[in-house]
Amino acid sequence: MQEGLSPMCSDMRYICRRGIFSQVFDMEANDFDNSETYTRDRPTEPRFPIHIGITGHVATTGEVLNIPDAYADERFDPQTDLETGYRTRSILCMPIRNAQGRVLGVAQLINKLDGMPFNKNDENLFEAFAIFCGMGINNTQMYEMTVRASAKQRVALEILSYHTCAPGEETQKLKNALVPSTQHYRLLDCGFSDFRLDDDDTLKATIRMFMDLELLDKFRIDYETLCRWVLCTKKNYRQVTYHNWRHAFNVAQTMFWMLQKSRLGKFIGDHEKLALMVGCLSHDLDHRGTNNQFQIKTMSPIAELYSTSVMEHHHFDQCIMILSCKGNEILSSLTQEEYEYVIQLIEHAILATDLALYFKYRGKFFKLVEQDELSLEADEHRDLLRSMLMTASDVSAITKPWEVQNKVADMIANEFFEQGDLEKTQLKIKPMEMMDRDKKDQLPQMQVGFIDTICLPVYEAISKVSGSLKPLLDGCKRNRENWSSLAQKENAPATQTHQEEPSTNDTIS
Repeated sequence: MQEGLSPMCSDMRYICRRGIFSQVFDMEANDFDNSETYTRDRPTEPRFPIHIGITGHVATTGEVLNIPDAYADERFDPQTDLETGYRTRSILCMPIRNAQGRVLGVAQLINKLDGMPFNKNDENLFEAFAIFCGMGINNTQMYEMTVRASAKQRVALEILSYHTCAPGEETQKLKNALVPSTQHYRLLDCGFSDFRLDDDDTLKATIRMFMDLELLDKFRIDYETLCRWVLCTKKNYRQVTYHNWRHAFNVAQTMFWMLQKSRLGKFIGDHEKLALMVGCLSHDLDHRGTNNQFQIKTMSPIAELYSTSVMEHHHFDQCIMILSCKGNEILSSLTQEEYEYVIQLIEHAILATDLALYFKYRGKFFKLVEQDELSLEADEHRDLLRSMLMTASDVSAITKPWEVQNKVADMIANEFFEQGDLEKTQLKIKPMEMMDRDKKDQLPQMQVGFIDTICLPVYEAISKVSGSLKPLLDGCKRNRENWSSLAQKENAPATQTHQEEPSTNDTIS
């Protein structure tokens, strides 16, 4: 402080909960002595009721007080002088505010060394000091809030990790289990169905796919770590009607079949194969049985986080959370550059399951295929191909034998109807036809429309890229005929008998 402004005694009082001063910092003029031998023997934190005295008045009103004679002012509380023997003469007291103008504390100067009252110049200088104090206190409060929030987040993640990770005994059981061959599980059968497998078999079949793709050897993945990650991934799928672990497993099996049975497997790199398999198994993590539009309509917390591909971004975040949990680090042997590349590929794969992105990118892909200009050496073309493979895998239930397709379609229909019921009861809106239980009779025709709009185009395109993928196209066409036949029967005169229960579209979250 400048000479003439140096106080005989000053204090800065920090307001907490507007009840008492929780922190009081007293300074005397010789506190500015920087000698290492200086000590202060005054009380460090005296307490003052917020409604008493000059400081209390400034704290409650926010008014600046410049008092030349303290004892002539009725607001002055002489109790401190009586207890200490000190004589207060002049006072300059000023509120300390944050950027929003809220009073955070009070700074007070007492008794100029020259004995004169505080003047306007003193007020201006002290105001600058109060602004500086306000910035410091506000920043400190924000930092403390950030530290507490970070601590709470770490605690929440610890709890989440404990409850979402696989128990040790389950990991050991899977680790020690015999994993049957690909032939045993018929994983290279285009008409594969998981209906005959129990949950343990889906886990072992998943490990078999990683083994046959040689991902454990190529990326030095610890076998126990892989078992734990697979268990944890399964555990983080909710028990919804369709978008559950079984769906993710079937999507992964289709991707595995395409990589192993087509020439594409020779051109898609090992990092891409790893990312595609992880992406397939993780692409619907924590799915709630409702789609993106429902999240937006209900203004869910997830919708507040993301402006596009709402659920897909959430699925990816869950995937990263699981991969980051202790004991699940199947990517730990990768270099930093490899790790970043694989994570980028996983994100791309999961986001590609958003139909909005499928429609956005498929035009360019179809054009490249039609003009025979698709180059697997070009990164952009490879990105498009992986996106189409993810869509082809995600809707692959439409390619299965009719008895499988019909059963799966019924599960999808029920999940859609459940969302439609929520829209009717909670949002008080009329759901779209495919989710309206009252429109069930129209679903075979809607299924035909879904096949024509989404499924057939992607299977026709990838079949041209690799003829080995044509069984997917053939299966899709057969099911289209079946759904078309059902639709015609539904539109026939009412005297005819409906032979099949209608179902709904296979769709992506």
